[in-house]
Amino acid sequence: MTATDERGWDAVAEWYHGYFTGMVLSAIGRRSARAAADLVFAVFRRQHREMFLPGLKKLGLDGLPPAVAAAQYHYLSNAIGGVSVEYAYESDRKAWVRYPPPRWMWQGTAICAVPGEVSRAMLNAWHGENGATLGHPNVGMVCTGQTVEGDPGLEGYFLEYDAPLAPEDRVRFARHETMPDFDPARAPVLPADWTRTRQRKAHRNYAIAYVRTAIPAAIQLWGADEAVALLGLTGRLVGMQLYHQTAAGLGVASSGGAEGFAAFLHALALAQGDTAERSGTTVRQSSWQSMRGVADLHPAAFVCWNALLEGALAAHDRRLQLEVTGRLDLGDPAFVWQIGPKRRIA
Repeated sequence: MTATDERGWDAVAEWYHGYFTGMVLSAIGRRSARAAADLVFAVFRRQHREMFLPGLKKLGLDGLPPAVAAAQYHYLSNAIGGVSVEYAYESDRKAWVRYPPPRWMWQGTAICAVPGEVSRAMLNAWHGENGATLGHPNVGMVCTGQTVEGDPGLEGYFLEYDAPLAPEDRVRFARHETMPDFDPARAPVLPADWTRTRQRKAHRNYAIAYVRTAIPAAIQLWGADEAVALLGLTGRLVGMQLYHQTAAGLGVASSGGAEGFAAFLHALALAQGDTAERSGTTVRQSSWQSMRGVADLHPAAFVCWNALLEGALAAHDRRLQLEVTGRLDLGDPAFVWQIGPKRRIA
């Protein structure tokens, strides 16, 4: 791994981080808080089902008491993703996790638009399900603060009760309690096989995973047309906003006409972990890490994802257009983009 690789991976992480945050904000502002909460719940529940148990094993936590394992999982997995996170152990039946400000999920001033029900949807979808997934339905999450409601961090503890919990009781709230001070010297540590290169790639993949989950979830919740309308607009906005900083992170000049943008697309694909090649103003990408492993992927998913690139091109040169002449998701050997002047409408 070189410093250039790391900067590129970080640029990709911010690119997809921004897109996911934008999706939730668009759902809040252009649909409703309830719609945004539904999307967040669907994303986190699907990620929980796909990632929690395999992640425990990868992190070496699968032999711990369930409440402790749950808290340490959230500490380590989020720390890898670049999230500010703290941990405190009280007993084998009680362990804390805290996400202090600034909140990674709602970067910058975006947090001002996020209502409490969206944050609660995340807790119900993932944190509250940890015990049941581990085969210990008596383990639940007690939330003692939510940043989006003005508390100094999202925090709470996993607790092993004496009896199984009903699904509606797996997350409860106790605002009068406060997490003990974080002691970094007593925090969990990654297993030895988590090299720096592995951690940096995982940091990139952490952000990509949100988009991989959110696009199919939006299509299932709202239908393809509405998902494309909302996420397509979001992608174009985020692509325009983040293009210059992403190009800088990739080491590509955000200039140079059609060939300059082809260089950006090529560098972005490689930093994502995809196989790609460039010839002049044409870019071919023969893998799709952003949607790797998604079963029965709807064709609308590509349209939502490609909107990011359309937005980036608008910021690069508004007189150019991005033409898609190959679709890997539709059976072609590769995605193929050609960049050229906008066609005049007669």
